[in-house]
This record gives sequence, C-alpha cells and structure tokens, in this order.
Amino acid sequence: MPQEERVLTHGQARAFYDWMGAKQDWQAFYEERAAQDLVAQAVFENAQAVFEFGCGTGAFAERLLASHLEPWARYVAVDSSTTMIRLARARLARFGSRVTVEQTDGSLQFKAASGSYDRFVSTYVADLLSASDITALLSEAHRLLMPEGRLCLVSLTHGTCWLSRLVTGLWTHIHARWPTLVGGCRPLDLRKFLPASRWELVYVNAVTAFGIPSEVIVAERLPKAREARGKRKPRGGHV
Repeated sequence: MPQEERVLTHGQARAFYDWMGAKQDWQAFYEERAAQDLVAQAVFENAQAVFEFGCGTGAFAERLLASHLEPWARYVAVDSSTTMIRLARARLARFGSRVTVEQTDGSLQFKAASGSYDRFVSTYVADLLSASDITALLSEAHRLLMPEGRLCLVSLTHGTCWLSRLVTGLWTHIHARWPTLVGGCRPLDLRKFLPASRWELVYVNAVTAFGIPSEVIVAERLPKAREARGKRKPRGGHV
C-alpha cells in the first residue's frame, strides 16, 4: 500500500465542503473533460444500480440520470457534507424515487448488501483520502459490486508534460504544507490501489485541462473464480 501522506481529517474535510457548497461546481473548468471521458467508457447505459461515493452537489448524478441511465435504473448517492447533501437533494428531486441521497458519518462502510450494484462511482474524492482510507473504500466498493460490476473513478494525478508537471508539483508542495488551500486534494496514482487479483483494468487514461491532469479509471470486479489469475492489461486508453 502506498505510504501515508498528511491529509485532512474527516471532520476537517466535511467542514471545508460545507463551506465550499455550490462553489464546487466552479471546478468543472478542469473536471469536465475527465467526466466526459468516464461517461464514454463506463457504459452506464447498461447499468441498473449505481452507487456514488462523494456526490457533492449532485452534478454527476444529474448527468447520468438525465442522459445515460435507463428510466428503471436506481441511483444511491452519499456524501458526508450537510451542505452537499442539501444541494444534491434539491438538484436531484426531479428524478423522484429513482435516486436516494444519503448523508454519511464519514464511515467507509455502507448498509447495502454485497453485490447490490453494477457501478460504483467516485470522482475527485479518493484524492483527498489517506492511503489507508482509499484502500478501505475500494475494498468496500469491491464488496458492493456484483461480479463484473464496474468501478468508475476520477482523481487528480501526476503530470505527463512540462506544464502539468509544473502544476502538480506546485499543487503537491501546497498540499504538504497547507492542504486546506487545495481542498485537501493531491495528485495520486490510483492504479496502485487496484490489485490485479481483485480488479481487471478496463480503461485507464490521463486527461489534462488547463494544465491540471486527471486520471480516469474503469475497472471490473473479478468473479471469485478469476481473482487469483494475475495481472491483466487495460483494454483501452493511455497514460
């Protein structure tokens, strides 16, 4: 498991995003391209049950429910921020019983039965968690997903060109000293948290907008019979 870094506590993160509220949507200037890439690769049109961890204002959920999910697909969105839950519920109210928005207490374990979902989504949330919390979250995602269900992730990642390396180098420097100034987020390599014994990487890509690189990952939960078969290569994308 990657080495632990200094990160915001759950309480500090909740307080920051309670304060940030609807301003989170301003980050779309660099998040939008990665979100589009994720939607294009995750085949949400075939999904029947989606779980989103860290739904924020509900913008990504709204996008899927309005344009990509079938009318009978159910959607559960969770967040620890009281402000984000209020905004998400207001934004998603028009979808009625199709969607449930729930506030968590910061726990990375959820009440749903194992194998309840065929998509587990989290965008720009893992990058504010500690390494041990990321491991715990992805273990819970593995439990919640049915065999061959898809894990759909986006996070900040490390730069791949001179400009993005400069940006992420500065970002990492600020995070190490004043993590609140960058919302607690920092560049990650999420693939390191996805052992080949449990996940098959379907798609991995680095998308850069305005010098800020994001990692897009789609991975399938391996059936138990295949969980010990070794490493597999992504079927698409590039880094």
